[in-house]
Amino acid sequence: MTTAPTLTEIEAASEQLAGRIVATPTLTLNSDRLRSALPDDASVVMKMELFQQAGSFKSRGVLLAIDAMDDAARAAGVTAVSAGNHALAVSWGAQAAALSAKVVMPKTADPVRVEGCKALGAEVLLCENVGDAFKEMQRLVDEEGRTMLHPFESPYMTLGAATCGLELARSVAHLDIAIIPVGGGGLISGMAHAIKLIHPNCEIIGVEPLGADSMFRSFEKGEAVHLDGVNTMADSLGAPMAMPETFALTKANVARIERLEESAFPPAMRLLYDSLKIVAEPACAASFAALMGPLRGALEGKSVAIIACGSNIGLEKYARLSELGV
Repeated sequence: MTTAPTLTEIEAASEQLAGRIVATPTLTLNSDRLRSALPDDASVVMKMELFQQAGSFKSRGVLLAIDAMDDAARAAGVTAVSAGNHALAVSWGAQAAALSAKVVMPKTADPVRVEGCKALGAEVLLCENVGDAFKEMQRLVDEEGRTMLHPFESPYMTLGAATCGLELARSVAHLDIAIIPVGGGGLISGMAHAIKLIHPNCEIIGVEPLGADSMFRSFEKGEAVHLDGVNTMADSLGAPMAMPETFALTKANVARIERLEESAFPPAMRLLYDSLKIVAEPACAASFAALMGPLRGALEGKSVAIIACGSNIGLEKYARLSELGV
């Protein structure tokens, strides 16, 4: 396991990012419109990371990774694989640094995300599935010498997520439980570590789609596992594998992983819109879905933090997914 970042290193990264990323607010969920969905007597805050540059937390780690590149690497450009949020962050970061970017996306990616990457100046390569996309990304590294900005198995992505966790942890005086979505593990590995540095007794719970439960299975097996395939509307959480470094750091700080049925996402998406007028992609609604669903009973009377992690979804796709009667 790579040494976890120290509090001093996380603070230094926060200073490095200052003025280039959004210091996203932490919102107390005390609206009467939400009361029926919240655990009894719980105090709940939500880190509004969906307001971040390029629409997700990914921009933090992307900037840190680009900052670390030397002149030769910058000349060759960058590449990444993603269903959308990471691709958008890489496209945005590359544009800001005047670098060439080629992002690889599955054909099922939301067209709004694909066009968003192109609008930021990136070349988009579409593949049949996520597995093929990872292979194409590796080809670009091998044949064109591009720097791979991995969507989660990267010390920079973990450190970027840790800056988000630090902001959240310091926004509340006391925290019993934090609920964090899990895709590949880049977000939860960094956020959980930072939160535990500030609130060591806080229990961290990861939430993952049942149809893309690589981290849950990795926890069961005790090592990072690969899935044969994924099947979830929460495509931003649809990584087909866990990987050793992020798995190890996640396992060190996270109490357990809660899996979400597909039916949990649409009600949470609708309630976030009805109560807060937030158009949340399924991944963005994941921790809220766990809060109002399978974890609700365990959260009564607790101080709880959740995160709205990304907002990159087109209105047509949002309308279709949020109304699914699954």
